[in-house]
Amino acid sequence: MTSFKPASILAAAAALAMLGGCVAMEGHYPAKGDARPHPGVAEAHRYPIQGIDISRWQGEIDWTAVKGAGTRFVFMKATEGGDHIDPAFQRNWEGARRAGIPRGAYHFVYWCRPAHEQAIWFKQHIPNDPDALPPVLDVEWNGHSKSCPKKIARDLALEKIRLMLTELEQLTGKKPIIYTDITFHKDVLEGEFDDYPYWIRSTAGLPETRYANRPWEFWQFTTTGRVPGIKGDVDRNAFFGNEGEFVGWRTGEFDIGTRRWRREKPVPPQPSPGPERPVAATPAPMASRIPGSATAIPSSFQPPDDEVAEPL
Repeated sequence: MTSFKPASILAAAAALAMLGGCVAMEGHYPAKGDARPHPGVAEAHRYPIQGIDISRWQGEIDWTAVKGAGTRFVFMKATEGGDHIDPAFQRNWEGARRAGIPRGAYHFVYWCRPAHEQAIWFKQHIPNDPDALPPVLDVEWNGHSKSCPKKIARDLALEKIRLMLTELEQLTGKKPIIYTDITFHKDVLEGEFDDYPYWIRSTAGLPETRYANRPWEFWQFTTTGRVPGIKGDVDRNAFFGNEGEFVGWRTGEFDIGTRRWRREKPVPPQPSPGPERPVAATPAPMASRIPGSATAIPSSFQPPDDEVAEPL
C-alpha cells in the first residue's frame, strides 16, 4: 500500500486533530474520525454508507462541511415525551435540507407519559416532508431521568410502542425505524417487530455479539465521533447495505426491514377485443412508495386546533 496521501486528506486530518486531540482516521470517509476509537467496532468503518445523529448538544453546525465530509444521512432529535421539542430541531432540519443531506426525525419515548399523548405531541411537531427519511421511534429505558427512571412491564411497553409506530406511519406514510440499546432490546424487543428496520447501539462490540437474533439496518458504533462542521463529539452510524440498497430504500424499491426488493409484475399482453367486446382500460402505473408504508391519515388522537400546544 502506498504511503501517498492527498493534500486535502492531510489538511482534514490536521483540522480534526485541532478539534479533539488524537483522532483516528479510517475507512471510506477519511475526513471523519473518532476521539476515542474502540477496536471492537472497527468493522463499522468498512460499511460504505455512513451518517450521524444529532440533537441540541452539537450546537451550531456547518452543514456544508458535514456534507463535504461524506455524510450520507442524519437523524435528529425532534420530540420527547409529550411536552418537549428539541430547541435546535427546526434549525438543523432546514440546515440539512439546504445542504442536501437526507434527514429524518426521531421521537424519544418517555415511559411515564401515555402513548396517545406522545402521539399527539410528535404529530404536532415532526414534519411530514415527502423528501424526509422515515421517522424513528427511540425506545430505551429513561434510567438517568430524575422524574421517570423506572422501568415498566414488558407488555405495557410493547403496547405503547405499537401505538406510536402506527401513529408515526399514519403521519408520514413511511414505515418507522426503531432505535434501541442492548438493555432495552433484551428486556422488551427480542422477537418483536421483526419486519421493522432496527437502528441499534453497540459501541464496544459487533452487533451480532450483543443482540440476540437481531438483523440491523443502522449501527450506532460510537458516541465520540469527529466530523468536520461539528465541534466536539457526535454519534456516528453505519448503514448495513451497499449503495444500491441505500438508493433503493430511498426510492421505495427496497424494504430494509424485510430485506426484500419490491418489483412490479409486468402486465401480460391483452388479446385484441372482438367486435362485441369493449376495449379494457390500461391500468395506471403504480406509484413508488416506501415498502410497508400507509397512506397518511388524520390521527384519532389529533387535538382540536385550539388545543395545539406552542413549541417550547
